[in-house]
Amino acid sequence: MKILSVNAGSSSLKFQLLQMPEEFEIASGLVERIGNKNAEFKINFNGSSSKQSDLVVLDHSVAVDLVIKGLLEHKIISSLDEIQGVGHRVVQGGETFKESVVIDDDVVLKIAALNDLAPLHNPANIIGINAFRKAIPNVLHVAVFDTTFHQTMPEVNFLYGTPYEWYEKHGVRKYGFHGTSHQYVSEEAQKRLGKEESKIIVAHIGNGASVTAVLNGKSIDTSMGLTPLEGFPMGTRSGNVDPSIFQLMQQKEGYSLEKTLNELNKKSGYLGISGVSHDSRDIVSAANEGNHRAKLALDIQAKRIVDYIASYYVLLGGLDALVFTAGIGENAKEVRSLVCKRLEVLGIIIDDEKNNSRGDKEIQHKDSKVKIWVIPTNEEVMIARDVLRLQNSN
Repeated sequence: MKILSVNAGSSSLKFQLLQMPEEFEIASGLVERIGNKNAEFKINFNGSSSKQSDLVVLDHSVAVDLVIKGLLEHKIISSLDEIQGVGHRVVQGGETFKESVVIDDDVVLKIAALNDLAPLHNPANIIGINAFRKAIPNVLHVAVFDTTFHQTMPEVNFLYGTPYEWYEKHGVRKYGFHGTSHQYVSEEAQKRLGKEESKIIVAHIGNGASVTAVLNGKSIDTSMGLTPLEGFPMGTRSGNVDPSIFQLMQQKEGYSLEKTLNELNKKSGYLGISGVSHDSRDIVSAANEGNHRAKLALDIQAKRIVDYIASYYVLLGGLDALVFTAGIGENAKEVRSLVCKRLEVLGIIIDDEKNNSRGDKEIQHKDSKVKIWVIPTNEEVMIARDVLRLQNSN
């Protein structure tokens, strides 16, 4: 069966067509700069790719049309009837959605009711859902939530030290994100360990980044919170800061709450500290050339990542495996090294030679007490698995 996994962002639409249950990628692609007159559409299939530039893509419905036409014109599918299910990534499920669900009009309304908890993400997710439901109406559509995997966190780990009424009235709590990635990678790690009782920490480090403690296959704590802003410094996000910053920036610079929040989300992290870029490749290059602020950006991030890993080591009562994943976790050997060198006191020892190679690998030193793995994530496969599961249960 062919299942389409969809990830709709505010200005992008990423997709992957998979043959299930074999989990074979038939095609994948991306529409970028939606809402502009210089959009791009790239599709990969059969070891080749096609790219269109300077397109007028004013909304997600146009992007969906591009995807469908691309699949048909390149003869990846002969008709839309071949697509038997569509899975949609949704960032915020709140406490409403404890698991993936079949989408109907009521589900769309409930997702929209959570927009305040994810104003940058959920509205775009809904636009993508509506566009695909209209284009491919007679198949199963499934919502897969970033937050679902973290619903197993206990209260002591997800509640903030704020008035309890904030939680009761407005859902103010830690939700966590990157759930499909953390679930996929931790399941792969658990298979490799060969035991159900396991203690795993997953470091999903990309432009957005989070660390999760996984006990016996269940998330028990994670670094992102009410929104993806909480945690450690990322590409453009600040991670944890003292909330008094909002008052200070208002007094000193006349910043509104919205402006300060925008700066913390889009102009901080690697970009804000280094003044060079939000891209780790640029940061590493600049640091190697002696740029102090670029090196500082790397060191600050590594230190804060280690703060979480060390805390979760204690929470889990030890550790079987530390796993790196996502764009930076999979490809930036320098970041992995900076993190692991600080963890040697816990018996987590990286092998520098093994760390230099690329791809899926085991990189711990022979004297390490903990496995260190690099496992490429595959959120699209996780989405397709849930579509298949719900398809079979209907």
